[in-house]
Amino acid sequence: MTDSKEAQHSLKNTLNLNMHVEECIELPTTSILSQSNQIQPPKNSTSPLPERGTWGSKLDFILSVVGLAIGLGNVWRFPYLCYKNGGGAFLVPYFITLFLAGIPMFFLELALGQMMTIGGLGVFKIAPIFKGIGYAAAVMSCWMNVYYIVILAWAIFYFFMSLRRDVPWRTCNNYWNTQFCVNPYDRGSLLCWDQYNPNATISKICAISQHNVSISELTDPVKEFWERRVLMISSGIENVGSIRWELAATLLLVWIVCYFCIWKGVKWTGKVVYFTALFPYILLTILFIRGVTLPGAMEGIKFYIMPNMSKLKESEVWIDAVTQIFFSYGLGLGTLVALGSYNKFSNNVYKDALIVCSVNSSTSMFAGFVIFSVVGFMAHEQQKPVAEVAASGPGLAFLAYPSAVLQLPGSPLWACLFFFMILLIGLDSQFCTMEGFVTAVIDEWPHLLRKRKEMFIAVVCGLSYLVGLSCISQVRRNKVIGKLIEVVGKQNCALIYYENNLTKHTKIIKKEKHRVDD
Repeated sequence: MTDSKEAQHSLKNTLNLNMHVEECIELPTTSILSQSNQIQPPKNSTSPLPERGTWGSKLDFILSVVGLAIGLGNVWRFPYLCYKNGGGAFLVPYFITLFLAGIPMFFLELALGQMMTIGGLGVFKIAPIFKGIGYAAAVMSCWMNVYYIVILAWAIFYFFMSLRRDVPWRTCNNYWNTQFCVNPYDRGSLLCWDQYNPNATISKICAISQHNVSISELTDPVKEFWERRVLMISSGIENVGSIRWELAATLLLVWIVCYFCIWKGVKWTGKVVYFTALFPYILLTILFIRGVTLPGAMEGIKFYIMPNMSKLKESEVWIDAVTQIFFSYGLGLGTLVALGSYNKFSNNVYKDALIVCSVNSSTSMFAGFVIFSVVGFMAHEQQKPVAEVAASGPGLAFLAYPSAVLQLPGSPLWACLFFFMILLIGLDSQFCTMEGFVTAVIDEWPHLLRKRKEMFIAVVCGLSYLVGLSCISQVRRNKVIGKLIEVVGKQNCALIYYENNLTKHTKIIKKEKHRVDD
């Protein structure tokens, strides 16, 4: 009984001691909290930062990402790669790459941005050691903004030159034409004959303007307009020449339009894409309807989709499929991260990624029908095989299609529609990439730049314009250099981004495995 009383007494003393200790601990904590509440806030918090902003609606976001993903590569690169790599057979490596790399990486970038609500630089807070990849992506995005917009300046120049009674590249009577200029559609009327050469070869000679010239020396007005009127190409890379001031003016115009597309943030950009992302589909449909009604169109479409399964044995076909996915989906530039960062945290980004990827690839295939219906018509009119007429890149937009409209009634109208479509397709890719770069930089230094966002965008646009003037000089190789940067740089950036993310996740998995084993 005595032991029981002593035990109860000991327990009571212990409880009293614990209560005393809790009171002793609680008092200083309360004191510290009250003192911390009296501390003056820092100077930066006296003027709170403006809100980052969010998309006005889900459709704003989807159309913006569609506008980014659907660019010039869908119209002038995918159709050419299809015909070059076995027609319909090319879709096998294309869709394999799409499902194994394109869609996962597309979803990854959008999801990271949405989860962390920050741009392409700040997103590497999850793995600071890889932040250099973010800076590399920002640099690539910056350079892409400089040269990609030059193509839009060319398109505007052609658009303005088409606003007349007839297109200026129809005849060879202009001041920029040479004496060997002959329209390809008129060469059948030339007086030509075969000439036997001393080396036992035969060359075809034609009489032009009291001169006998080889048919290989003939040029056409479309090509001369492009090289001698638009670009005024110099004799070589050592001869830089001067700035093409007409192109400088159209380049300035496009930069002004780009600035006003993004200067008010994503709420404003989300409304602009309703026109820039949707209207090109109307133009594509009009051009498709006109194209399939032309003679020879079915031959061109057949050439585009006819599968040649033997091509799948060539490694180049698979490489082209991978590069096209990275090229057309805008992977590795941080732009998708930036666009996704303006979403609400609970947004179903997985569904959005699938929608955009489906629209992107469908547009590429639809554009192929539009382009090759016209290419088939050109081959029919020139009496050449389709393979000799088909072209890719600037050669398609500024040589093949302008040549095709020469045979259409109302040539200026079809030229205006085509180049306006090129402008809109490229414009939303341009300003969305610009938005990605601006978002990444502003989120990195928000106290310095967020309040001055409009001014910062104006400075970036102005500096990019000045640097871009080097791309519209008369030097012969400027467009080649730009193409190399576009194809090689963008692919390398995307591949490096993918490789490093794979390495990072592999290391995390290994660490977790070791921890579980221990």
